[in-house]
Amino acid sequence: MSRSASDDSVFQAIACPTRRRLIDALAIGESNVSELVAALDVTQSAVSQQLSILKSAGLVGERSAGRFRYYRLQAAPLGEIAVWLNRYRAHMERQLDALGQVLDEMPPEPEPSAPRARKRKRP
Repeated sequence: MSRSASDDSVFQAIACPTRRRLIDALAIGESNVSELVAALDVTQSAVSQQLSILKSAGLVGERSAGRFRYYRLQAAPLGEIAVWLNRYRAHMERQLDALGQVLDEMPPEPEPSAPRARKRKRP
């Protein structure tokens, strides 16, 4: 099962830490650029550039109100990532189960002994 070009744009959109932080901020609620700049402590130019990429991937929607534009998360495309990750969930669970079994079969480590008091040398 191969991914489509739109899937790739979603994967590429979340590849950047700044864009993931924007997604996290927008998951809380709708915000304008000034609010996002303050929340993320990055430049207005950087926020605008990253929002453009997120909009192209279908992850962000916008509306105008007066002289402000408000951005909101459109989370549906993130479902594509969840579907892709779920294909590997069973494999990861088998690996973790095998690791748990190995750890259960290991003999317990001996308790560390209490440090002994040092004897003073007499002059």
